[in-house]
Amino acid sequence: MEGTLPAAAKTCAESGTESGPRGPGCSLRHFACEQNLLSRPDGSASFLQGDTSVLAGVYGPAEVKVSKEIFNKATLEVILRPKIGLPGVAEKSRERLIRNTCEAVVLGTLHPRTSITVVLQVVSDAGSLLACCLNAACMALVDAGVPMRALFCGVTCALNSDGTLVLDPTAKQEKEARAVLTFALDSVERKLLMSTTKGLYSAAELQQCLAAAQAASQHVFRFYRESLQRRYSKS
Repeated sequence: MEGTLPAAAKTCAESGTESGPRGPGCSLRHFACEQNLLSRPDGSASFLQGDTSVLAGVYGPAEVKVSKEIFNKATLEVILRPKIGLPGVAEKSRERLIRNTCEAVVLGTLHPRTSITVVLQVVSDAGSLLACCLNAACMALVDAGVPMRALFCGVTCALNSDGTLVLDPTAKQEKEARAVLTFALDSVERKLLMSTTKGLYSAAELQQCLAAAQAASQHVFRFYRESLQRRYSKS
């Protein structure tokens, strides 16, 4: 799904880099990622976007309970744990969105009658939490060696009352925004895998946000490649 990116949004999206300072409004925050942190899961990753941090662990493909067994593909589960307290409605909603995204790219038919479980622990939430969870889940799945047809990433956009677009918003920017939209995109054709929105926006603004997210996803996928190159060049 390619969209025409307005000049202002395009300039802002392209100015966002993984290591550069945050720009006037549409740049991405600093990224950091570390894989293979935990010893018990088959794969793990810690992903940082600005001050938002999520730790992910992947278990499987492993034995599955008979009640959850699917005869022709793997059963994929996502568990999201908040920083404090027990999971609530918001966590269950994010679990469903992350699971739908993972199911769209994981080649579960290669491991029928097995279980793949993604456990996400929120370390800190400073905005764009769902996007950070998606990025952490992707890097943990890669670390676990789970077969996927493509990588995926999450990008959050916020629309202010004056119509300006902010990529990768902070918690304060999300609270002040008229609408907040999060997209999951694949690495092959930047196709839309999942979207969730909150607030009021027009159809034209939706297309503008999607186009800006597709442009920003290039930076996220480039960071994935650089992170993996650094890791495997050491070994």
